[in-house]
Amino acid sequence: MSSRDKDSYNIRSVENALLLLEALADEGDKCSLSQLSQRLDMTKASLFRLMATFENHGYVERGPVSGEYQLGLAAFEISQKLLSKMTLLRKARPAMAQLVRQCDESVYLVVQRNQEALFIEMSDNDQKIKVVPLTSQRFPLKGCASGKIFLAFDETNTHLLANQPHLVDEIDFCRKQRYCIDHNGVGEGSTCIAVPLFKTGKVLTGCLALITPSFRTDENRINKELLPALKAAGEMISAQLGYNAYAPRSIP
Repeated sequence: MSSRDKDSYNIRSVENALLLLEALADEGDKCSLSQLSQRLDMTKASLFRLMATFENHGYVERGPVSGEYQLGLAAFEISQKLLSKMTLLRKARPAMAQLVRQCDESVYLVVQRNQEALFIEMSDNDQKIKVVPLTSQRFPLKGCASGKIFLAFDETNTHLLANQPHLVDEIDFCRKQRYCIDHNGVGEGSTCIAVPLFKTGKVLTGCLALITPSFRTDENRINKELLPALKAAGEMISAQLGYNAYAPRSIP
């Protein structure tokens, strides 16, 4: 079915409801009808009806004093059920935890959503100083190491590199070396190293990203400690997802 055919089946009220839930998720904290009305270009009356429906089903909660809205526990339950069914997440979690123990830096599982890199899971470290948690945050593919992994290894993203020769060179390097590094891409003073995760058929299914404050690392630590450990973890996850190039070989 073409995108044009899909658009013809859109139900406007359902689309508005989904946009409202996405806006509430993006806001993170409580927000008012006025804020949502301005952001979504919808009337307060329409928003109030949608909010009342969501509230009745537990997807939205309203502050008893302020009257501001936030996502409710029903939305959280659905997201957890979805994540629990993701094969990628189940396979990645043990390797992520091991990588954190090995390097004592935060590790993320990242997937592509439209033209953005979405950070869906984090294994945290015990450092006193760390980069602000990025779970559920999205970044443009062209602006961070994780996003560039998707540009390098997913052919459906090739058109995004048109007329950008400087980016093409960087993506070519990323493809050849099987990793990407950026500084300040996910926040000022941060360093991110990302490697691809493949499933059967060498299909890119996500990426593994290690993120650390830049002051705590340098080129020597990256090359001798962080990058080798990250690559090994990525290869282990890919092998478990059915990518034969990383599958363990039996000893003759």
